[in-house]
Amino acid sequence: MPPPRPVRGFTLIEVLVALAIFAVALAASVRAASVSTDGTFEVRERLLATWTAQNHLALVYARAEFPEPGSRKETVEQGGIPFVVEQVVSGMPDPNVRRIEVRVSTERRGDYLLSRLVGHVFRPR
Repeated sequence: MPPPRPVRGFTLIEVLVALAIFAVALAASVRAASVSTDGTFEVRERLLATWTAQNHLALVYARAEFPEPGSRKETVEQGGIPFVVEQVVSGMPDPNVRRIEVRVSTERRGDYLLSRLVGHVFRPR
């Protein structure tokens, strides 16, 4: 009679340990993907906010405006996202120069600035 062959295969404990290791690795990769997606959305939002600020300041330059000191807010949509644009105009030591600061945030996080751009305009002659 031939000698009995050893039984091959994994025990239940070994299978459960392997599944637990796989579950931990899968959870870590899902978390990394989630963080990456959030970061991508943040970068997209900041880029669109910067474009919004540049567009606003370019519009002031194109109109050759010499705005009065003060601030005003408006809502502008860029890339499907509504942004709040705040324009703050202040005087300078030279009365022919004004400083314009454009601040851009979203409606849902109004206190968190995504972009800030400063420019100067001169009184047209």
